[in-house]
Amino acid sequence: MALTLLSILIAALSVAYCYPTAYQDLAKTNKNRTSIKFLAVGDWGGLPYAPYVTAVQRATAREMGIVADQMGADFILALGDNFYYKGVDSVDSPRFKDTFEAVFTAKSLQVPWYVIAGNHDHAGNVKAQIDYSQRSDRWKFPSYYYELNFHIPNTGKTLTIIMLDTVMLCGNSLDYADEKPRGPVSLVAANRQLTWLQERLARSKADFLLVAGHYPVWSVSEHGPTQCLLHNLNPLLKKYKATAYLCGHDHNLQYIEESDIGYVVSGAGNFLDPDTRHWNNVPKGSVKFFTGQASTLGGFIHAEVTKNKMTVTFFQAKGTSLYRTVLSQREFN
Repeated sequence: MALTLLSILIAALSVAYCYPTAYQDLAKTNKNRTSIKFLAVGDWGGLPYAPYVTAVQRATAREMGIVADQMGADFILALGDNFYYKGVDSVDSPRFKDTFEAVFTAKSLQVPWYVIAGNHDHAGNVKAQIDYSQRSDRWKFPSYYYELNFHIPNTGKTLTIIMLDTVMLCGNSLDYADEKPRGPVSLVAANRQLTWLQERLARSKADFLLVAGHYPVWSVSEHGPTQCLLHNLNPLLKKYKATAYLCGHDHNLQYIEESDIGYVVSGAGNFLDPDTRHWNNVPKGSVKFFTGQASTLGGFIHAEVTKNKMTVTFFQAKGTSLYRTVLSQREFN
């Protein structure tokens, strides 16, 4: 038993050091800028049959282009369920063109898309999505989980975003059965990721620290809180003072606040669900915003990180902002 645990730890640490801390400098195009701006959208993955998109996806893509043009977007976080219903089968799949390239066509969206996999992606070939990074200038999916580090221009401050594979951590789920994650396919792989995550969080001195995954920690909607993440991830978010956790999975927009951490659900990129069956399964008073109404036509978030705050704005695809909140930078004791 001890030998097995030791081998898991050695494997985990070897993976951890495959991702050296490298900071991206976004100030090259505009020397006077003092912030980082990005969009985050989940569950945007079209349909597996013609026309390979939904009306919600088209409306969301159109509004994302407008918001990115008017407010700015250095990159986009794609929070999983990139291709419904069973991901893609190979790097040559026409779905990359039909559901991604041909939909998010605005000039303002020709920026890096940092991608993670959702449960529907894991029903197919996630490695094919990773490999597509070599075919597309903007599709950035270097590994199942990875870390992004940015200098906030002209401020001396930093932003770190840790991109997780929550399906690898918790297992897959069957949406049509409202089934919860069934436990990881590989305990070794799950433990390796968890060890890597704890090491990265413990090491981070970033002024703003975001963690992103597909499954929610907290959600009031159909899938509800993910017990696996409440047990394995949430204590780490609190211990290491994460700024926010971003996810999709439930097909709506939510903002929940607990222990000074913002929990952002941005899963309205392709379908909409007004379900609130788990409203009483999140901490009392923690829900600050929720919408899953069909009238919104879809949605996503825009975030701006400056010297001392992070502003998150929830947008509906029909053209207006719905909710805005401000998060403070981390404070180290």
